[in-house]
Amino acid sequence: MANKKLKIFLPILVLAALAGLVGLAVGGRLPSGYLPGWLRGYLGPQAHQAALELQGNVEIREVRLAFEVPGRIARLYVEEGERVATGQLLAELEKGYFEDRVRQAQAALEAAQAELWKLRNGPRPEEIEQAQANLQAAQVGFAHARTQWERMERLLPQKAVSQELYDNAKAARDRAETQLQAAQAALKLLQAGTRPEDIARAEAQVALCQAQLQEAQRRLEDAKLLAPAPGVVQTRIREAGEWVQVGEPIYTLSLTDPVWIRTYVNGLDLERIRPGMAVTVQTDSGRQYPGRIGFISPVAEFTPKTVQTREIRTNLVYRLRVIVSDPKGELRQGMPVSVLISTEEFSPLPSAGEGGTGR
Repeated sequence: MANKKLKIFLPILVLAALAGLVGLAVGGRLPSGYLPGWLRGYLGPQAHQAALELQGNVEIREVRLAFEVPGRIARLYVEEGERVATGQLLAELEKGYFEDRVRQAQAALEAAQAELWKLRNGPRPEEIEQAQANLQAAQVGFAHARTQWERMERLLPQKAVSQELYDNAKAARDRAETQLQAAQAALKLLQAGTRPEDIARAEAQVALCQAQLQEAQRRLEDAKLLAPAPGVVQTRIREAGEWVQVGEPIYTLSLTDPVWIRTYVNGLDLERIRPGMAVTVQTDSGRQYPGRIGFISPVAEFTPKTVQTREIRTNLVYRLRVIVSDPKGELRQGMPVSVLISTEEFSPLPSAGEGGTGR
C-alpha cells in the first residue's frame, strides 16, 4: 500500500519541485544556471533573472624586474612584502663605469663640435694675411732665383762659369717657382673658404657623438631599477654585491591595482552582459569591491567537436575578465569571489524576427 502511495505522490513531488525552481528563476531569486539545460532551453528568456551571480577567482599579475644593462648590484632599497609606487627606486648598480663612459662621450662631442665650428667660421683674417705674406716671399725668392739663372745662362757660352754652377742656378729657379705656385694655391684655398663636403662630414661626426652621449646617459639611467607600476614586492631574488647580466630578475612584483577576476558566464546569459558593465565583487567574508567587465572571450570553452542537441549547446561557457580596484591590497591570488552583475537596465538587442534589422 505504501509503495502505491509513493508511486502516486513521487511524480507530484518532482513536478512541484520543478515548478518551484521555475518560479524562483523567473522571479530572479535563483540563477538560471541552476536549472537543467533542457529546462533552461525550454523557458528561454523567461528564466533570466534581473541579476547574475558568477563565481570566479582572483588573479594577481606578477612582473619580474631586471636591469637593462649588466653590472654589479650596489644597493637594494626594498624588501619582500613592501608596497611600492610607480617610479620608485628599487635597486642600483655600481655607476663608475657608466659615468666614465658619459664623460668620454661628452669630451668626444665637444671636440667634434669645435671642429664643426672651425669649418663653419672659415679661415681667420690673420691666416689670410699670413698666406699673402708667404706668397710675397715666394715671389721675391722666385725673382731672385730667375735672375741668377739668367746670369748663368749668359755666362755659360763664354766659359765664364762652369756647367755645375749653371745647373745649380737652374734648379734653384725651378724650386723657387714651385714654392711660388704652392703659396698662390694656399692663398686661393683660404679665400675660397671651407668645402661643403667637409662641413657635412663634421656635422655627421657631431650627430654621431651626440647619439653616443645619449646612449651613455641612458645606460647610466638604466643602472637604476624603478617600479613600473604600484604593487607589492613578492620576492627579492638577488643580493647586493652580485654581478648580474641583462634580464636577470632582481625582484618579483605583484601588481595589485587593478586586480583581475577570472570567471565564466553561461552561453544563455552571454547576451545579457557587455564589456564595460559595472559589477560588484564580493568575497566570502562579505567585503565588496567595485569593478567592471573588461573582456569577454569570443571563444566558447568546453565545446564538443560537434554540437548535436540544444541541451549541449546551452552548457557552453565563455571566459570573462573582471577588473577590480583594490587600493588596500586586500584581495589575494586565487581567492574565490562572487561577481554580481545587475542586468535590470540592460536588455539584449532584438533579433531579426522581433522587428530588428537583422544586421
